[in-house]
Amino acid sequence: MLEDRESLLRRLHELRSEHRDLDTVIARLEGSPSDQLQIQRLKKRKLKLKDEISWLEGRLVPDIIA
Repeated sequence: MLEDRESLLRRLHELRSEHRDLDTVIARLEGSPSDQLQIQRLKKRKLKLKDEISWLEGRLVPDIIA
């Protein structure tokens, strides 16, 4: 269980890092005349990463019965 949690945390860290990197790339591309299709693809990837990050965070937080 501990190993599984550590692998989830590692994956979460990787996803957050990629999400931040995409922020930087998108901001740079939007500042110059560039391919709008490429920007849309990057934004879609960023949203997909956000969903996966949220899912992983939910798996890492234990269920609390109120």
